[in-house]
Amino acid sequence: MIMNNHFKSTIVAALFAAFSYAPLQAHAGIFDDNEARKAILDIRSRLDALESDSKAHVETKADKSSVLDLANQNEQLRQDIAKLRGQIELLTNDLANAQQRQKDFYIDLDRRLRVLEPQQVTLDGKQVNVLAGEQKAYDAAFALFKAGDYKNASAAFSDFMRRYPSTAYGATAQYLLGNAYYAQNDYNNAIAAQQAVVKNYPDSTKAPEALLNIASSHIELKDKAAAKKTLSELVAQYPDSAAARTAKERLKALK
Repeated sequence: MIMNNHFKSTIVAALFAAFSYAPLQAHAGIFDDNEARKAILDIRSRLDALESDSKAHVETKADKSSVLDLANQNEQLRQDIAKLRGQIELLTNDLANAQQRQKDFYIDLDRRLRVLEPQQVTLDGKQVNVLAGEQKAYDAAFALFKAGDYKNASAAFSDFMRRYPSTAYGATAQYLLGNAYYAQNDYNNAIAAQQAVVKNYPDSTKAPEALLNIASSHIELKDKAAAKKTLSELVAQYPDSAAARTAKERLKALK
């Protein structure tokens, strides 16, 4: 009876261990790696103790009349051990899956953050910060412009300025927008676009070039007076620019 009670106590302990850690299978995600590993190690320790205890009782049992009963109890104990091993496999698998999900999450997060991180570019001799999406949109519009697709380029630059009104590419994008309109013989929109350059980016190197383009648009519209006025403003405001030298030559030709 003492032996039977001891085995019953052992089985109860095994079952208690199994059910104690069973919830980890369903909630492995709420435990960190250290806790999960400790749980697995603890279950394995219990298994080793149970197997050792089982072998010791079989080897030391001297009463032949109790051998059959002992064999049955030992078989039950082996089944309980098998269940515990199953718990370990499930918990180990859940832990591996949780670790992989965590790794995938951080990789995705890092990728998203890199998209949002600004990158440095050089504009007019200055280092400025530009968002990755912003750079991509500008490059796409500029590629259309270089390819001579001025209709789509003007649409792309207009959309770019709408999406990124404070962009470091503002003066350049607005200037290229005006040139795209000019290339389409849309002189009124070309004038409006270049006037925005002069108004919003007066210190940009594109400002005197924008005034020169405005004057060219006025000439195309047969408005010589407006062209002469714009060229005079260019010479007065940006006397040292290359555009001012060109403006002086045009003023002479318009007289």
